[in-house]
Amino acid sequence: MALSKVKKVATEVENARFQKRKDVVAAVQRGESPTVVARVFGVAIRSVFDWLSWYRQGGWDALLEGRRSGRPKKVNGAIMKWIYRAITLGNPRQYQFEFCLWTLGIIRQMLKQEHGIILSKSAVCRLLQQLGLTPQRPLYKSFKQNQKEMREFLEKTYPGLREQARRTGALIFFVDEASIRSDSHRGTTWGKSGETPVVRDTGDRFGVRLISAVSPRGDMKFGCFEGTMDGDRFVEFLEKLRRDAGRPIIVIADNASYHHGKPVQKYQAAHPGEVTVANLPPYSPELNPDEQVWNNAKARLGRLFLDSKVTMKAAVKSTMLSIQHNVELVKSFFKLKDTLYAAIE
Repeated sequence: MALSKVKKVATEVENARFQKRKDVVAAVQRGESPTVVARVFGVAIRSVFDWLSWYRQGGWDALLEGRRSGRPKKVNGAIMKWIYRAITLGNPRQYQFEFCLWTLGIIRQMLKQEHGIILSKSAVCRLLQQLGLTPQRPLYKSFKQNQKEMREFLEKTYPGLREQARRTGALIFFVDEASIRSDSHRGTTWGKSGETPVVRDTGDRFGVRLISAVSPRGDMKFGCFEGTMDGDRFVEFLEKLRRDAGRPIIVIADNASYHHGKPVQKYQAAHPGEVTVANLPPYSPELNPDEQVWNNAKARLGRLFLDSKVTMKAAVKSTMLSIQHNVELVKSFFKLKDTLYAAIE
């Protein structure tokens, strides 16, 4: 084979390798899992992190054949792999930090503590972006969750309730209670650029207590109450829900004692086959689609000017009615990762 032909073949092979490395790095930067990327492109996971490290050293050109030179960088492929796994598979407490959220400051300290590497916050930020990691509002899950109970509910209890609903013509409702308070800081406030505003709390709080129920077909019912929720108040809500439905109802709520206490048991016994009350696994609010009612309502109310309890009550009622009339919005509460199990099949 002629020399020019050999060089051409070599160049084509090198270009193919270069393009593959670029595709791998770009996929991870988009947020794809490095493990999945390695499997899809048929490369070793170590190579994925090595290429990310090369890119960090010199951009796309560093992925070309023979373009890497000079002293080894502080953060090589092995370190990048370690950082990615530390952040995605654990939390700072595993490294003797008291805080449970990954912040740039904690990651900087961890790198120094574990590997003797000192990076600026901006360097750490760029590093995490190259790994496809972004700052996000976390979902909080209780460490008390029992995975066996969760599986039992998802694989047996709820399918059984769904079959009961099909057999008896019952409507399934998920129920939850919430308190919307004047000192809830969900919204934003104006202030000087570069200075975080400080809100001085007067201590003069006011709020509204509510209970709501949502069904997979888009129904939403709600009510306001004074004082604290108890078995008798919960039974009052169940009775209104049963009458509004005009058919048997299956109500799924959390494990608060008044959801399965004597008043509720007595009420179910007085309406056999008409009312069934079941409970979610303990410490599992994410399984309750009705939680999204409060998330949605509080987000809206956080943008409003509420200067008194009267104003708040009117705003809360208007907001809840708006949610109630938006059937597609209510249905969307059943389309999240943790609530999809309850959507209409």
